[in-house]
Amino acid sequence: MSLEESIKLAVESLDAQLYDIVTTREHDDNIYRVFVTAKGGINLDKCAEISRMISPILDVEEPMGGKYRLEVSSPGIERKLRTKDHFIASVGEKVRVKDIATEVYKGELLSADNQKIVVKTEHGEEEIEQSSILSASTYFEW
Repeated sequence: MSLEESIKLAVESLDAQLYDIVTTREHDDNIYRVFVTAKGGINLDKCAEISRMISPILDVEEPMGGKYRLEVSSPGIERKLRTKDHFIASVGEKVRVKDIATEVYKGELLSADNQKIVVKTEHGEEEIEQSSILSASTYFEW
């Protein structure tokens, strides 16, 4: 079982879902960031509970050479969409998508499946192949 699968099982045992795992470097610190979601939202107490649950797993299978800081949080209102499941779960939300031709599409995500997504933009419905997406995220208009 992979480290990600172990974390996913631990998170699910606490009635939450693993959204993403991101490793990054900030101010000379390695950060192992675990994003989680749950029906009704994620609060600070739930993040702390999940952190306590996955810390022993990370002690055994140390990521980033063992020199890292663990952060557990919600992906937020404006979140990156990286997997097909992220797109499928975001149908109905506003998205910003950049494809390999560096075209940017902004609008409502009408549908998503394993091959493509459909975004309703000001110019009409745009069909974008999953394989041609460079980056994507949800966005919130304030």
